[in-house]
Amino acid sequence: MSYGFETLAIHAGQEPDPRTGAVIPPIFQTSTYAQDAVGAPRLGYEYSRSSNPTRDSLQECLAALEGARHGLTFASGLAAEDTLIRAVCQPGDHVIIPDDAYGGTFRLFAKVAERWGISWSTAGVSNVDDVRGKVTASTKLIWIETPTNPLLNIGDIAALAGIARDAGALLVVDNTFASPYLQQPLALGADVVVHSTTKYIGGHSDVVGGALLLNDDEVANQLRFHQNAMGAVNGPFDAWLTLRGVKTLAVRMERHCDNAEQVARFLVAHPKVTQVYYPGLVEHPGHEVAVKQMRRFGGMISFRTGDPVEAERICNTTKVFTLAESLGGIESLIEHPGKMTHLSAAGSALEVPADLVRLSVGIETIDDLLADLAQALG
Repeated sequence: MSYGFETLAIHAGQEPDPRTGAVIPPIFQTSTYAQDAVGAPRLGYEYSRSSNPTRDSLQECLAALEGARHGLTFASGLAAEDTLIRAVCQPGDHVIIPDDAYGGTFRLFAKVAERWGISWSTAGVSNVDDVRGKVTASTKLIWIETPTNPLLNIGDIAALAGIARDAGALLVVDNTFASPYLQQPLALGADVVVHSTTKYIGGHSDVVGGALLLNDDEVANQLRFHQNAMGAVNGPFDAWLTLRGVKTLAVRMERHCDNAEQVARFLVAHPKVTQVYYPGLVEHPGHEVAVKQMRRFGGMISFRTGDPVEAERICNTTKVFTLAESLGGIESLIEHPGKMTHLSAAGSALEVPADLVRLSVGIETIDDLLADLAQALG
C-alpha cells in the first residue's frame, strides 16, 4: 500500500518501540553495543559511527519522503556534500556548479576539493545550453540548486538530467530550498539529492544536519563506506530532533508558502524595492519550470534595493524578522548575503549583489511580517 507524504513523514522508519510500545521511537544515546559472541552483533549494531537505530530511522524516513531506496544522514549539509564528492570523484575529475551557488558549496569546491585535484566550472542552472557547454570529457558531477541560493534561479531538473546521462555524469540536486514536500528531484531524473536538514526538514533552528538520498545501489554502497570511514555522522539526539521536525514538514511548508507569496507581492509593489526574486511570481524567468516541477514555490525570497547601504540598514532595522544566517525555521529571518552567508564568494565570479537582501519567511502572523517590512523599508 502506498501512503501520502504526510503519513510517511510521521510513520516511515518510526514504528512504535517494540519493547515498550512508545509511540515516538527512543533516542539510542549509545556509542557501542553488546555483542552475543565475537563477531556476532545484535541486529548488526556494533558502533554508533557505523550505524545507530535513531539515525537509521531518520535515514529511512527521508528516503521515503524523496522516493529513494537509500538515505544517509550526516553531521551537516556540507559534511554530506564532502562525503559525496570524495565517494564518487577522483583527482582529475570535473564538476559543474551553479554560478550563484550557496557560499559554503562554492568554498568546498574552490578551497577544499580543488586542492585535492577536482576542477570545477560554473554555469547558470536556468540555462540548459550553458550547462551543456561546460561539460567536458572528465565531468563527473553536474551539481545544481533549484531554487538557487540566494538568487532563486530555477533549473529544469528533467532537462539537466538528460545532459548528465549523455555525459556519463551524475546529476546532483541540492533540494534544501524546496524541501521534499515541494519538489522530488529523483522522480525527475536526478541521481542524488542533497539536503541541509538544518533547514526546512528540521524546521526549528535547533539542530544541524545533512542528508543524501538516491536510488543507485552501487553509489549508495560507496557512500555508506565513506560515511563510516570519514565519520561525519549526526549523533542520535540530532537525528531524533530532525525526525521530530520532519513530522510537521508538510503543514509548515504550506504556511511558509502562504506567507511568502504575500510578502513577495508586498515587495513587488514597494517603491524602494528595485527587484524581487521569487519563483512564484509570474514575471520570474523560471516561473513556468517551477510550476512544472514544484508543488508550490517555497518560503525564500530575495530582493534588491539599488543601494548597498540601504540593504544593510533594512537588515538592521527589522523587529519580527531576526537578523541571522541560515533559513527554513519557523521564525522569519533576514540577512545580507554579501556580508553573511555568501561572504566566501566575495571577489569571485559568484559574488552576489551588494544591495541584495534575503528573507526566510517564517510561519508567524502575516500581518506582523508585512508591518515589520513596511517599517524597515520606511
